[in-house]
Amino acid sequence: MPVNNSVKRSLETIEKDTSKVLGLKVGGKDVTPGEYIPKAQAQVPPELSFNVTSPSSTYIGIGLDIDAPFPAFGPLGPILHWIQPGLKATSPLAGSSTLASSDPFVADYIGPAPPPFGGPHRYLFFLYEQPADFDGKKYAPPDGKSLSNWLRMRFDLDDFEKKANLGPVLAVNYFKSN
Repeated sequence: MPVNNSVKRSLETIEKDTSKVLGLKVGGKDVTPGEYIPKAQAQVPPELSFNVTSPSSTYIGIGLDIDAPFPAFGPLGPILHWIQPGLKATSPLAGSSTLASSDPFVADYIGPAPPPFGGPHRYLFFLYEQPADFDGKKYAPPDGKSLSNWLRMRFDLDDFEKKANLGPVLAVNYFKSN
């Protein structure tokens, strides 16, 4: 499994600083970090919210399963579950706001699907400020096609952060599911 320092730092940060917890709504339910969500409830992209400081800022969301294929045996993980650029506050005022995007995805959302008998997996969602020069087409499959499973395996978040020129993680949250 690729070493993902951002994953480790983000999990440690939200344990100490609740202001860094990303608003995450799955299947209509607000998620507290580490909460169990049945996989049937998490098959559509989650709704993200964030305490924006500038309503004109643009964000990018990334979702990973960090326990694939099994929590104790992760040679194929982490698995990329989503990259959505172009997220903007739906409220014209600074403060906590739902984020929405009309931009094409870089990686289409796939819901939880861990193998049976493997235990719950952690599905992490990261929020970054999107660089002004970010070009999602550079990283996405052509013509809006779904990203292949092969390209989702062993996703190196640290490497993607560098390639896409992303800054620090602004907020993170996660749920468990099996």
